[in-house]
Amino acid sequence: MRDWAPGGAPATPVEITSASVQRGDIIQIGGHSCRVTNLLQLPSGAKRLCFESGELLTLHARSRLVALRKLRRW
Repeated sequence: MRDWAPGGAPATPVEITSASVQRGDIIQIGGHSCRVTNLLQLPSGAKRLCFESGELLTLHARSRLVALRKLRRW
């Protein structure tokens, strides 16, 4: 299934962990779409995600979320 990311780019849902999250992933939190702008590696495999809105989220090593990822065209 394909969805459209904010900005009109085609995107697909993917399951992410702290090891697979990428800049540009869009995670829906509390009904709001948040785009990851920066990642900070933390101890024990966790990562702190920084969003465009300035909010932060700590993704622990065992956490799993669903995110939209823009499709890359070659």
